[in-house]
Amino acid sequence: MAKTALKLDEMIDGEALRRELTALTLADSGDGSTPEIRASVLQKLRETLAAGHRKAEAMLMEDGGGTACAARLSHLMDEVIRALYDFAVTHVYRSKNPSAGERMTVVAVGGYGRGTLAPGSDIDLLFLLPYKQTPWGEQVVEYLLYMLWDLGLKVGHATRNIDECVRLSRTDITIRTAVLEARYLWGDTGLFDELVKRFDKEVVSSTGAEYVQAKLAERDERHRKVGASRYLVEPNVKDGKGGLRDLHTLFWIAKYYYRVRTGEELVEKGVFTRKEYLQFRKAEDFLWAVRCHLHFQTGKAEERLHFDIQRDIAERLGYTSHPGLSAVERFMKHYFLVAKEVGDLTRIFCAALEEEQAKHVPGFNRLLQSFQRRRRKLAGTSDFIVDNDRINIADDGVFERDPVNLLRLFWFADKHGLEFHPDALKLVTRSLKLIDRDLRRDREANRLFMDVMTSGRNPELNLRRLNEAGVLGKLIPDFGKIVAMMQFNMYHHYTVDEHLLRCIGVLAEIERGDGEKAHPLAHKLMPGLKPQREILYTALLLHDIAKGRPEDHSEAGAKIARKLCPHMGFSAAETETIAWLVEHHLLMSMTAQTRDLNDRKTIDDFADVVQSVERLKMLLVLTVCDIRGVGPGVWNGWKGQLLRTLYYETELLLTGGFSEVSRAKRAEQAREQLAEALSGWPERERDNILKLHYDNYLLTMDLEDQVRDAEFIREADANGKVFSAGVTMRAFEAVTEITVLTPDHPRLLSVVAGACAAAGANIVDAQIFTTTDGRALDTILIGREFDRDEDEQRRGVRVGRLIEDVLSGRSELPEMIEKRARPKRGHKTFRIEPRAEIRNTLSNRFSVIEVEGLDRPGLLSEITGAISDLSLDITSAHITTFGEKVIDTFYVTDLTGQKVENPTRQEAIRDRLIATLGGPSRAQKLKLAAE
Repeated sequence: MAKTALKLDEMIDGEALRRELTALTLADSGDGSTPEIRASVLQKLRETLAAGHRKAEAMLMEDGGGTACAARLSHLMDEVIRALYDFAVTHVYRSKNPSAGERMTVVAVGGYGRGTLAPGSDIDLLFLLPYKQTPWGEQVVEYLLYMLWDLGLKVGHATRNIDECVRLSRTDITIRTAVLEARYLWGDTGLFDELVKRFDKEVVSSTGAEYVQAKLAERDERHRKVGASRYLVEPNVKDGKGGLRDLHTLFWIAKYYYRVRTGEELVEKGVFTRKEYLQFRKAEDFLWAVRCHLHFQTGKAEERLHFDIQRDIAERLGYTSHPGLSAVERFMKHYFLVAKEVGDLTRIFCAALEEEQAKHVPGFNRLLQSFQRRRRKLAGTSDFIVDNDRINIADDGVFERDPVNLLRLFWFADKHGLEFHPDALKLVTRSLKLIDRDLRRDREANRLFMDVMTSGRNPELNLRRLNEAGVLGKLIPDFGKIVAMMQFNMYHHYTVDEHLLRCIGVLAEIERGDGEKAHPLAHKLMPGLKPQREILYTALLLHDIAKGRPEDHSEAGAKIARKLCPHMGFSAAETETIAWLVEHHLLMSMTAQTRDLNDRKTIDDFADVVQSVERLKMLLVLTVCDIRGVGPGVWNGWKGQLLRTLYYETELLLTGGFSEVSRAKRAEQAREQLAEALSGWPERERDNILKLHYDNYLLTMDLEDQVRDAEFIREADANGKVFSAGVTMRAFEAVTEITVLTPDHPRLLSVVAGACAAAGANIVDAQIFTTTDGRALDTILIGREFDRDEDEQRRGVRVGRLIEDVLSGRSELPEMIEKRARPKRGHKTFRIEPRAEIRNTLSNRFSVIEVEGLDRPGLLSEITGAISDLSLDITSAHITTFGEKVIDTFYVTDLTGQKVENPTRQEAIRDRLIATLGGPSRAQKLKLAAE
């Protein structure tokens, strides 16, 4: 790693700053305590810091040195504090004959103590005073702190004598870490030297094991709070897993246990190899560069790489786009590879340290109450042993003798439930070059891999171990290409490889029977898919393996599957099934969420692609795992309900059980069933309800819903309500149903959608029906917000009341949307080409309009309003949101109830909808292209 020159002398001239501050006092005979002088000093220091920050940012843009930038900013702050201290003791609180108690040491601690600062970092200071203190010390400390605060700095501080530092360090790990990082800044050197000496002798020398355990526990808790995965797509650069704090924790532990003051000394003591130490330095340099750019760009101490800043940081770091990957995706892939490297080295280091501790400290092992060092043979092999309940290599030639042992190591670890010895992990890392074409084609190696991937114990953990060790990416080079790859959108929560591993974990959960409540159909089908379990696991591992390529990732992934699967031991028929599942892994999800499942043509088209019940079952399970593996909160009961409906309707068709009775006959049967269900009503009221509904309503809605709607209409009429909204809880599907009864008019859905947007309610589906007396009976499904039914019921009533207010004219919709609806963070960062398509092949009775674009508050209201303005009737709407992208599907007819067939009119509809989405029309595009 090329070391970036620090150029500290270019940042600030400390002596010149002192002279300038002194010059400010000359007019007042050297007295620096007046308000006027204080204000002048503040202004000078403020200008110095601002100029220094500008220099640091310019140098960072020029040389890219992250650690160097942090060191420059620390040096800038050092010189400012030193000059301010000298000014205070010389011109403000000067002691002509200082006693032994009138001395002080200013010590940098914490992150500042390491000699590194980000632009927005806190300044952590320890004011070290003699045992016998005087008012002079308190006055100087108070002056320094108020000046630093007035400069706008966040200062963490403590004022203690040496005895207090030592005593508090024994009982408080945070204080102990601060003192461990203590760096002399200014003042009396004797006090600092005594602190370092006593801290090492009285605290550090006898508490190594205790400190290591405490810092590892602290790290685990920090990871839990900010996100347990290092592959979150909006990572925390400072505190996230694989971030700067993980590196700092490593150095704290190493410095404490081995009692050194610098990282270089750790190489001399054999803790790190030179290569490992340089890897840490390189990772630290990259993370510091990202963090400094993040602070400079945002103008504050922002530690999370939010979507809305990632593109700017990528540009500042000089990343460019490549085919299939944008500049920001290339930057984030680099970020996650660095985070992965930090995790790999941290794991090896901590395991090695634990081994070192175990030699001397009985009971150190955090997992076992009583720790006894022991080595034993491992049944079935002479190449591996069990060393302190970890699998280890028998000798350094294990992998050279037989490269298949690279897979056997993980196979035995899984079989016996063993952790990995650091020596084994180090040798794996050094032996990755042994994974070549011959090993990838080796039958035994592939059998071992399949056993690990489909293990009944914890296949997700096994594959993550293989991935983090670098074996998985070498064994399947196409998988290696998507390691640490992120997709720049708000839908996917993890990198591509992490998503695939989590999908495997969901499948294992379903197979164990743990997922019955979340996805009952998949749970029910899984036992019958036992003969196909290896096919399912492999399809899940490969379904996104072609992400980041210019071509469609589903089709490219199918080609990869056809190439890989024969070598993995699959027959030609099994290979084709896996390739089909990979190619169509989005089909069921998109059909369920964006199509009208009550339309027979939807089921026909889907069944034509699926062709067999066995494929249908596997695709259902794969789809559930894929959605669940995207991230927390993505799966919900409504999506599950849609998938179940699509599955059962398609199964009926594929098994020949789909009804061939005419539409008119089925509608008549449905009307008779409703009449029977309302048999307790007065005959006149029952007949009035039966006459209200057209056939489409009776064929679409379940009998239970029809009865509920009948009661709703009856009550509204009895109370003389022109506008009425009812609420029904659907907790299992995680949606709330709003039923609206109102005089029909063309823009009704637009008004309802706008009211929902103003209420912060996310519409996921809508069914629009018209009664024979000219009223609209619309069913709107909104995403559930609260866990408790009573809370959600109150919310539903509030949304319903808001809809009534808008329909009755009591509230103005545009004002409500502007006032109440706020765009989600990061949405404006994304660019999605607006798209609008009109297709007449997806339904026998309706034209299907599909729009795609960047989501924003009130968009659905605008789109449905535009459709109404185009003299189209909406029969059903299906709203699907993938992070920042929305895909809305509308089943429509013209005002005569016919499909839209005229090409000119279709083009006009497309242009209007694309303009509503915020993009240029086709005519405008042609004009721009001509120009």
